[in-house]
Amino acid sequence: MTPRDFSERDIHMALDGELPGDERVAYDAWLDANPEMKARSARYVADRAALRAAFAGVLDEPVPARLQKIVFGEAPVKTAASRSRWWQAAAAAAMLAIGGVGGYVAGIDRLGLEDPAEDHLAEQAIAAHVIYAAEKRHAVEVPASDKDHLQTWLSNRVGLKLVAPDLAAEGFQLVGGRLLPAGESKAAMLLYEDDKGERISLFVTAESAEKAKGTYGSEENGPEAVYWLDKGYGCAVVGSLPRAQLTAVAKSAYSQLLAGLAG
Repeated sequence: MTPRDFSERDIHMALDGELPGDERVAYDAWLDANPEMKARSARYVADRAALRAAFAGVLDEPVPARLQKIVFGEAPVKTAASRSRWWQAAAAAAMLAIGGVGGYVAGIDRLGLEDPAEDHLAEQAIAAHVIYAAEKRHAVEVPASDKDHLQTWLSNRVGLKLVAPDLAAEGFQLVGGRLLPAGESKAAMLLYEDDKGERISLFVTAESAEKAKGTYGSEENGPEAVYWLDKGYGCAVVGSLPRAQLTAVAKSAYSQLLAGLAG
């Protein structure tokens, strides 16, 4: 086999179990020869272990069937409107933490709550936001300082030409991004922060057969998601901002994402 150069992308492949077995010896040798990359790999392993430890109390509990449907991208069971759905997002966050169990802009000002069957993208996005927006040192896998690599890596893994929106006019700077499970596929998460430390995230996936748009929020004053699904992809902008501000940020992000997809 001809030797090849490895990169950070291969670190993620190795952690995901996707690195070809016949490349493992060369990969391990590459890590040994690159202390910085070896340290980065160890940090990612530690991140995963920390998440598992954080949810150790629930890992052995049976996962309700309706939550499995949410994480696997199937329509969740509709619940009564008066009952909070926030606990579903929290449980989905636990499932994401242990490895995912396997694996337009027009009219946005009038977005309202949609049928729960269309909310699974928003629930996944909120679950990821709850976990990673609170992280200070390990919130992202690739930092904004390596933006070109971040965009190329996530685009290749998700299957979309992903351009990180510039939200400086809305007061937010890119922190970085990471790859996440999204049902049987993958999703890109981009994290942003303002000068007060408030964070918002964008959750983008290429796997969506639905066409919908709406807002989704818990009844326990948790973060909200403004989302849309169309033409085989979907995006949710998540944060704890006032509804009008979150909607304005989402409009800007959506327009830039659409321009990037069309480019």
